[in-house]
Amino acid sequence: MHLHYLDATRFFHALQFSGEHASMPAGLLSQKHCHWQAWQTRDTASNTESAMIHTKIIAFYIVFYGCLAGIFIGTIQALLLTLSNYKPTWQDRVAPPGLSHTPRSDKAEVAFNMNDLESYLPYTKALKDFMTKYDEQWQTDKMKFEDCGEEAIEYKNRGDLESDVGIRKACRFSRSWLGPCSGLDDPYFGFKEGKPCFIVKLNRIVNFRPKPPTSNESIPDEAQPKVQPNVIPIFCTNRREEDAGKIGEVKYFGIGGGFPMQYYPYYGKLLHPHYLQPLVALQFANLTMNSELRIECKVYGDNIDYSEKDRYQGRFDLKLTITNL
Repeated sequence: MHLHYLDATRFFHALQFSGEHASMPAGLLSQKHCHWQAWQTRDTASNTESAMIHTKIIAFYIVFYGCLAGIFIGTIQALLLTLSNYKPTWQDRVAPPGLSHTPRSDKAEVAFNMNDLESYLPYTKALKDFMTKYDEQWQTDKMKFEDCGEEAIEYKNRGDLESDVGIRKACRFSRSWLGPCSGLDDPYFGFKEGKPCFIVKLNRIVNFRPKPPTSNESIPDEAQPKVQPNVIPIFCTNRREEDAGKIGEVKYFGIGGGFPMQYYPYYGKLLHPHYLQPLVALQFANLTMNSELRIECKVYGDNIDYSEKDRYQGRFDLKLTITNL
């Protein structure tokens, strides 16, 4: 628009010059014409100089930001060269594994009426969906899975993370080891009888080797019978004093009633794509009905710690209410 305006202005001046001064003497007319040509030349030169300045500015910013982008990309590439595809660089800064359970709900509250199917159907559905990947039909490939035994043994040596072994086989884990909480015989996982099951697992950490407790000093007296070689034990009890005696019997199903060592370490998604975490099934067989109960479950090991900031680090709290009215 600016250029069109300049062209129109020049055209108007040219017409004005030719119309107003057509009757002027030849000398004066020639002088006016020279002045007009000089003005037009200066204007053209000014426009050319302005265009060159703008071109230089644009070129400067292109080079400037191109250099910044190059420095940024080079820095990222240099950083990536220091990282391993298989082994975490800062493994010493990783917190101990979290302890999670299925089914889960908002604020860790599970409440249902054992006489109302709709009230516990979401929980049983969550359990069915979670257990599907542990079906035997998905563990038949001998190139991907191997039998690691039904008894707890030492760590399964599958080589170093950065060795040339390649993809590691995963230990099979049979749902039948979870007894009445497997969902094979009872599709309601005990919820229908008011004896709910919860499936518990230790969260995955690449190259982490949980260490079973070597002493009973940090373990409650009632949990000490669960300590055995090559197993990370888990124990659940009442969290509040007023719930003492209301929890009743807690049954533990799985290999050794805990987390066996032969399933560790985990090698990551690239080297251990078919890995199955060992599971522990908890069944609360004699809970006090029509009462809100607070339950705490913990795992015990020499390299497993707890944090007040993270309620799932090595433990979890559960608020459980079962009604039968």
